[in-house]
Amino acid sequence: MQPDPARTAEVAAAAAPYLESWLEHQRRRLRVPGVQAAVRVGDRLVLDTALGVADLGTGAPLTPGHLFRIASHSKTFTATAVLQLVEAGRLRLDDPIAAHVPALAGTGLAGVTVRELLGHQGGVVRDGRDNDHWQLLQPFPDEELLLRIAADEGPVLDRNEHFKYSNIGYSLLGLAVEAVTGTGYAAHVQAAVVDRLGLTDTGPEWDPARAAEYAAGHTGLLDGEDERTTIPHVDTRAMASATGFWSTARDLTTFGAAHFDGDPALLTEGSKRLMRRRESEIRAHGGDPRYYGLGMDLRTQGERELVGHSGGYPGHITRTWIDPAGQVVVSVLTNAVDGPADALARGLFALLDLALAAPEGVEQPPAAELARYTGRFANLWGVTDVALLGGRLVLLHPSAPEPAEERAELTVEGPGTLRLETVAGFGSPGETVEYEWAADGAVDRVRAGGISSWPLEVFRSRRAAQVGG
Repeated sequence: MQPDPARTAEVAAAAAPYLESWLEHQRRRLRVPGVQAAVRVGDRLVLDTALGVADLGTGAPLTPGHLFRIASHSKTFTATAVLQLVEAGRLRLDDPIAAHVPALAGTGLAGVTVRELLGHQGGVVRDGRDNDHWQLLQPFPDEELLLRIAADEGPVLDRNEHFKYSNIGYSLLGLAVEAVTGTGYAAHVQAAVVDRLGLTDTGPEWDPARAAEYAAGHTGLLDGEDERTTIPHVDTRAMASATGFWSTARDLTTFGAAHFDGDPALLTEGSKRLMRRRESEIRAHGGDPRYYGLGMDLRTQGERELVGHSGGYPGHITRTWIDPAGQVVVSVLTNAVDGPADALARGLFALLDLALAAPEGVEQPPAAELARYTGRFANLWGVTDVALLGGRLVLLHPSAPEPAEERAELTVEGPGTLRLETVAGFGSPGETVEYEWAADGAVDRVRAGGISSWPLEVFRSRRAAQVGG
């Protein structure tokens, strides 16, 4: 059963300081220049943060208002606009694409349907035989080149043979939207989706008039030792419907909330269900299957059925996950080509669910009393957090890929003493966590399972002497 959104919002708001702290730890550990993140529950924005820098070259701090290129998030916007046209009777999902893009008549893609393009089942070439525009060696295709690629190189697999992700296919959907509406793709989706939701920091294509507001993109760390350099923004031209959008994490949570169950802002319930139905199974090399709907990536995480999309643009990696039934949206935007946006977004969901998992009916001391035990502590073996989540104390390892997996519930046994829960494990279950306090009341040292840790900056200052013999 899905948690009540009102309770989820209260728990998430209380957990927000720790969520932000965890994000910053991950950002610093992975040397990501900047992370912008937002969490929305129902109609309440419970987290809206920006960490690090917008541009390593200038050192300008990142803000929640900086714009990010969100790349393939564009597909969800495009799919939403297409479903609106289907609802209006102006387009059918089973229409062949050549009915709306006559230049494809007589080509191998002529019979590929709108539905097949939305679900990446058309067998269409991903980006063309020469797609070095993705590393800025040439401009993105204009309409003439897009149609030439589609006609000459388009068919790779048979229709519905396999899920085959295609930016060319989604670019053709943009041309179909133009043909049906009689207006440009950007103008139509701006009016039909963006403006309808009041998204003032979202748009379908690079906007040079707002150039100063964009976070810079940055190169990756090829072997962990590189220095990052900035990457300029470019226009994606005829591929905007596949990859042109820009936005903020805050705006993306508003867009995601329009896909909640019961929200009529953009689509009917039937269309929303159709977008997130399993249109495609993605299975290769014996691995676990993944699924894709119509313009939506699908994922099961715990009890949540999530939908959303990622985005990979030169210098920006982004991810938004939506729980339509639970009415939660998490969006994480990073300004590096190796930014861990998906892992961070899933981690935020995991931490939120950990906070929601607090046992009901169990008496806990007041939060103000528990807060004195919280903090980030370090020793020779790494970093440990004692966090206040869902009104109780939890021991976590913030550097772990799955922050909620290796955790332990803590109970207050007496002044300055906590006890780790008694469960099976390789740590120190059932043992004590003992605190020593400085004269000002701050934590001086923590001994968990017999080993000492200190506040992070304290240990950083003493580490060299500690291991120097």
